Amino acid sequence: MLVHEVMSTGLVTAKKTDTVRSVVIKMMNRQCGAIPVVEGDNQLVGMVTLRDVLLPLYPNYGDYIHDNVHSRNFVEMEDGYSEALDEKVEEIMSQNSLTVAPHDPVLEAASYMGLKNFRRMPVVDKGTLVGMLSIGDINRGLFFEKGMRR
Repeated sequence: MLVHEVMSTGLVTAKKTDTVRSVVIKMMNRQCGAIPVVEGDNQLVGMVTLRDVLLPLYPNYGDYIHDNVHSRNFVEMEDGYSEALDEKVEEIMSQNSLTVAPHDPVLEAASYMGLKNFRRMPVVDKGTLVGMLSIGDINRGLFFEKGMRR
């Protein structure tokens, strides 16, 4: 089974100049945790994940355990969330995303995803974003292809 047989093609994308807030709204509307960032004619330039959005808020917890003098109140740190949403996508996006091609075997893609602990990956053909592949897409495809035989 090949990636193009199971990938999602109804893509929601972002631009580098979009606000993080607009991307989070897209994620909530689509119930997904990642949005590809494109330029021009759908050329993939990065990815924004929920982790990318929240990472600037995370303290280095080890610093707080060992240095009570400089530690901050975790509840007060939440106030930084609204400021983080006003940032531009290019400030938090991951660049040089690991991608798969439409004609790659799905289990090869799944092995990359497992190695990096990714739940989804962009599908790119000659630099152009053509789809997204999720663990759910792979499972669904394999189930309908191989799992319904009994």
